[in-house]
Amino acid sequence: MEDVSFVESENENVDNNVNVVGEETIERDDCIVPEVGMQFNDEKGVYDFYARYAYAVGFPIRKRSSTKDDDGVLRYVTLTCSREGRRNSNTSTSMKPQPTIQTGCKARISASFDIHGYWKINTVYLDHNHKTSPTKSRLYRCNRELSAQVKRKLEVNDMAGIPFHKSFNSAVVEAGGYENMTCIEKDCRNYIEQVRRLRLGEGDAAAIQSYFSKMQARCSGFYFSIDLDDDSRLKNVFWADNRCRQAYKEFGDVVTFDTTYLTNKYDMPFAPFVGVNHHGQSTLLGCGLVSNEDTDTFVWLFKTWLQCMHGLAPHGIITDQDRAMQNAIQIVFPNTRHRWCLWHILKKLPEKFGYHVDKSSIFSAIHTLVYDSQFVEEFEEGWKLMIDTYDLHENYWLSGLYENRGRWVPCFLKTTFWAGMSTTQRSESVNAFFDGYVHSKTSLKQFVEQYERALRSKVEKEFQADYKSFSQMVPCATTYEMEKQFQKVYTISKFREVQGEFTGKVYCDLLSASEGHMGTTYEVREDILLGDRRKKKMFVVSFNTEKCEIICSCHLFEFRGIVCRHAIAVLIRNDVTVMPDRYILRRWRRDVNRAHTRVAVNYDGLASTPGQLRYDDMCQAFSKVADRAADDEGRYCAIMDWIEIQNKELSLVKPSSGSNNISQCTVPQDPMSGSVKDPKSSKRKGAPKRKRIKGSLEVSAKKSKVRSDRIKGKRQTLRQSSMDDGVPEVLPPRQQHAMTMPFSYSQLLLANGVSHEFTQQVPSSTLIPPMTTNVIFNSQGPYLPHHGGTN
Repeated sequence: MEDVSFVESENENVDNNVNVVGEETIERDDCIVPEVGMQFNDEKGVYDFYARYAYAVGFPIRKRSSTKDDDGVLRYVTLTCSREGRRNSNTSTSMKPQPTIQTGCKARISASFDIHGYWKINTVYLDHNHKTSPTKSRLYRCNRELSAQVKRKLEVNDMAGIPFHKSFNSAVVEAGGYENMTCIEKDCRNYIEQVRRLRLGEGDAAAIQSYFSKMQARCSGFYFSIDLDDDSRLKNVFWADNRCRQAYKEFGDVVTFDTTYLTNKYDMPFAPFVGVNHHGQSTLLGCGLVSNEDTDTFVWLFKTWLQCMHGLAPHGIITDQDRAMQNAIQIVFPNTRHRWCLWHILKKLPEKFGYHVDKSSIFSAIHTLVYDSQFVEEFEEGWKLMIDTYDLHENYWLSGLYENRGRWVPCFLKTTFWAGMSTTQRSESVNAFFDGYVHSKTSLKQFVEQYERALRSKVEKEFQADYKSFSQMVPCATTYEMEKQFQKVYTISKFREVQGEFTGKVYCDLLSASEGHMGTTYEVREDILLGDRRKKKMFVVSFNTEKCEIICSCHLFEFRGIVCRHAIAVLIRNDVTVMPDRYILRRWRRDVNRAHTRVAVNYDGLASTPGQLRYDDMCQAFSKVADRAADDEGRYCAIMDWIEIQNKELSLVKPSSGSNNISQCTVPQDPMSGSVKDPKSSKRKGAPKRKRIKGSLEVSAKKSKVRSDRIKGKRQTLRQSSMDDGVPEVLPPRQQHAMTMPFSYSQLLLANGVSHEFTQQVPSSTLIPPMTTNVIFNSQGPYLPHHGGTN
């Protein structure tokens, strides 16, 4: 029902003939034509009526002018076709004038507030000086509107890192096609950009500082630190939420640190501190973004991290061979065991010995020394033999590795607990985890937000693993009581590792035993399957019966915290039925209450207005109702009837036009935040430039480029002389322009610096038509749309 008192009486006798409007037709029954004297309850009713008429006819409208009285009450309004008026532009002589919809159309209506309290149409002019089209009405700006559902879908998908085009396509499919969309792709893109701007603020540095301050106010345990340079420009950032800080108390004994992950538009490396939780999963223990990879930067980062973690340094840290990191660790963590990533070292073998005639033998020798040497003396003797055999005394890379052998060779490090880690793979796996959330153009503020969403996913995986260990139990593979001990208290993932050692015992044989002042020493031989061949390897196990202490030469327990199969074989040989408590680590237990599991992960989410929050609440409520009523035909019909009634009632009070604006939810700014500048792009470390011998193909390509550059340098001369040959001035490559004269394709290519070899493939008689041809040059060559050809 319309709030119109005069419409029906004024239009009772209107015939049902067809009214031709522009290029298409509309039925009179489908559209009430505006007439002088029509009355409405308010100004909104006038706008809604004219908007429906315009939509049916096929033209856009806008409010041209309005008048208010001395009390500020609206008294007069004029609604016109949006193509009314003419654009006054100073660029009338521009070679690239912008398109305009204004054609001086006179179609309009005007209405005023009368003494009886109604709005009455005073003037009606229906003729347009342009064509109209009802099928295009949905594209006019006045008719476009983003629904709350579309807004929320776009915003949620953007936060989840889903590309915009996929989000928009999803909305189109859900609407049933483009013709059912109430907006266009540009509206959606503008909305997302506006949401991002509201979240980011003026600049990245100020926004990230404000964001951290707000997080600290919401979560008392949230910690952050921002390092500025002399120009008050953001240099380094560190942050850790309360969960990370609590998790460090449990799993901060061994961490990996790696900065090889680029994630943001300033090329600031992401520097996560990563540990291992009780399920063997990677867990974040704080992270930073650094502008440089020098000693001073790492000293600042390590000191900040140490302060955040209440001054408790880790027992061990794993990094790559970066000298700056090594220096900073010696300064900040003097008592921490520092290990180099073994994978980073071994992957350099092809680069360092690819030239050597015995490269395969050298690779095999180094791998054997690294993985098979149980004792330090065994490694050192084998190393010297390898150096002598292949005459590698002058190899400085190997000499440097040998001098630092205590940082990377397993037999030097396996007596220290490393939670089973020998590489920075944990850090790299965390880096890979962020790949679905961030990219090279991610701003700092966006990066921090996405970090927290990725962290929330990590937390969920840990929670699910906790649930699995709580509700499930892996059956024992043997009948030994010791295995049942681990089954009762270890998490599923760690119990499987222990179980693997119990089942692996079948491959172990006790060959001999000898008594000594420290206890009994056993020789254990294990059959190891390497590919298709079987290898026998000897281990030495010392067992003290009185103290029930056992040490194996493989040092699996010291390195990983898991009792090895060789030790298990000796314990069973000595009729030990109960594993001593010292060999059941609290770290891997599932029956321990850990503080970090009770800390919620708080992060800023959607830019929600009160209306949007109400929308979400209703959607959730409707979803529950729909789920319960879907199988009941009677309730389904009753609910659908009620919804239809509510929809009709709400349509009468709906605002006159949609709005794509977002309410400005301001974030309290720190008083000093305005002085913080965005960081400069960071310069990454890299190998120095080297002179090398270039191949014939590369030399030929470089000569072609030089020849092309010479042609470009003469372009101005070519432009001047080409006018005599009938060739117009040609713009540089990657630019588009309209050609106004016929000319040869080869002439155009030559004028744009394309080589003669290519032009010889094109007939010189090939002419480009005048006026209508757009010639586009890109990185792949010229493209002629109207000819359908590309280079």
